Amino acid sequence: MKGLQAILHQVEAKYSKGKPVDFKAGDSVKVSLKVKEGEKERVQAYEGVVISRGKDGSRETFRVRRISYGVGVERVFPLHSPTIVKIDVTKRGVAFKARLFHLRGKSAKDSRIAEMRATDKGRAPKVSGMAFEAHAEAPAAAAPEAAKA
Repeated sequence: MKGLQAILHQVEAKYSKGKPVDFKAGDSVKVSLKVKEGEKERVQAYEGVVISRGKDGSRETFRVRRISYGVGVERVFPLHSPTIVKIDVTKRGVAFKARLFHLRGKSAKDSRIAEMRATDKGRAPKVSGMAFEAHAEAPAAAAPEAAKA
């Protein structure tokens, strides 16, 4: 069975777009899609909240929900689809579940998700090692001066 899985991964690697954008359920995203109308091709944006991600590899999908003219609309996008031009994360949301299907029955005001702040755990901005070195050197330089006095 491992031989078949290796072949499957080789075939999937051919169709994957590389490393996808990092987002999870609860994040607000703006998906830019190629739309073909007759002979013309244009880019159309679809903006909403990610309520789930599914499958794995080149078959990976994500579901985006938005409110359009007072009606909830959901759309499933294949992550590695050639019609997707780009995915922008507009807002990081705080979600405690991987699938937010409970938002379907809520009104627009009830279905709001809290925004992730820089101080929240999980996705806090990383501090580079140089910042720690600079803070470590300052007290060490002040200590010898205090010893001379």
